[in-house]
Amino acid sequence: MKERSIGGVNLYAFCVFALIVFLTCYFEKLPKDMLGGLAITMILGILLGEIGIKSPILKNIGGPAILSIFVPSCMLYYGLLNQNSVDAITFFIKQSNFLYLYISILVVGSILSMKRAILIAGFLKMFIPLFIGTFLAIIVAYLIGSFTNLGGKYAVFYIAIPILSGGVGEGIIPLSAAYSEILANANSTNIIALLAPSAMLGNLFAIAYAGYLKNLALKKPYLSGNGLLVKSKEENINLLNDDTLAFDIKLMGAGLLVAVCYFLIGKLLNMIIAIPAPIIMIIMAAITKLLNIMPKSLEYGANLIYQFVSKNLTWALLVGVGVIYTPWKDVIAAINIAFIVICFSVVTTMALTGYFCARILNMFEIECSCVMLCHSGLGGTGDVAILGSCNRMELMPFAQISTRIGGACTVIAATFLFSYFGV
Repeated sequence: MKERSIGGVNLYAFCVFALIVFLTCYFEKLPKDMLGGLAITMILGILLGEIGIKSPILKNIGGPAILSIFVPSCMLYYGLLNQNSVDAITFFIKQSNFLYLYISILVVGSILSMKRAILIAGFLKMFIPLFIGTFLAIIVAYLIGSFTNLGGKYAVFYIAIPILSGGVGEGIIPLSAAYSEILANANSTNIIALLAPSAMLGNLFAIAYAGYLKNLALKKPYLSGNGLLVKSKEENINLLNDDTLAFDIKLMGAGLLVAVCYFLIGKLLNMIIAIPAPIIMIIMAAITKLLNIMPKSLEYGANLIYQFVSKNLTWALLVGVGVIYTPWKDVIAAINIAFIVICFSVVTTMALTGYFCARILNMFEIECSCVMLCHSGLGGTGDVAILGSCNRMELMPFAQISTRIGGACTVIAATFLFSYFGV
């Protein structure tokens, strides 16, 4: 045991740490704050991530992400997590807003370490497959739904649209409010119960697809840019390989400050511009990179903190996502053959559209498909799970565009169409 490790932790030490966390939870002494939440999510995340990596079948379909999300969700449903544990996890992920801190660090770090030409080309080109994929996915859902007892319109408005809406907070809740208003006497809470299962199942399929794409990239490396979206004659030199910048732990702290300040810029500008703060954050980080006004040392620091967080806290975050945002009862409710086939078809259409559009737009097939899959995920949490499954966190800025802008456009279009063709 002393010679083996699990998630970078010596196995002997991990067992001791796990026992400490278990006893603290069992006697309900786990602090209901970031300290307690981080302890339990890291222990579960490291364990489930390692099992997912080693499991024969799961490792090929995003096992670490799938287990990190759905095992804690299942544990909560069957009473294997007490209220003390749930309170600690809820505070860590939701009340302390760790999810947005994580996304801010990944978005800012990846943008600032990206080549400017690749950044411009990637943002502009992604809108083409996004539009085509969304249109084709809705057509496919309608055609398949027409041959089932669900019906074509139901398949579009209650299955395909929720999957492509950009998550629960940004997609399903606004959709439910719009649907209930159009249907006059309908209760928005009841509509959420109809929309949520498809989004959950679509997210699961997207995670599994991303895991498959990761393995496809290993078998056919010419399809992959190893995290680089746009094909370029220039080499994709990462700032971490820049010999002119020496490693400095203080720069990591500076990079953290850079990331949080960009999010705060988004919050400030959101008072003037009716655009979500995370999108403004992406735009401002991109503008900074294009103008080349950020000192190289701070770009390097942002990249360092990005590398640290993505490699050490991804599975812990997904444990929290499973407990808070993925109710097991909704997953069980989605078990219906026709329902499953339509969800699978929508996600498959998005992945294939990205794959084939990439060849025309001079992008890497694997990366383009991964970004398209994020349009089928549960917002920011889905982006983390999907990119974690395919090990391509560098794509987070493009994933956020795919999820948030793609989702917002889908919700607006769906609201308009529902008023004319609604079920």
